[in-house]
Amino acid sequence: MIRKLASGEYRLYSRKVNPKTGKRRNLGTFKSRAAAEKHEREVQYFKRD
Repeated sequence: MIRKLASGEYRLYSRKVNPKTGKRRNLGTFKSRAAAEKHEREVQYFKRD
């Protein structure tokens, strides 16, 4: 899940909510949306069993 920040950067959040904090986990901040989407694909690849 990618959100645009006030600074103009994009942050990648986990799809599921972290039960300990009740919020989504920050998986990285990127200058461009394309970079964030690329990293999201990389994360999903490693989450596979």
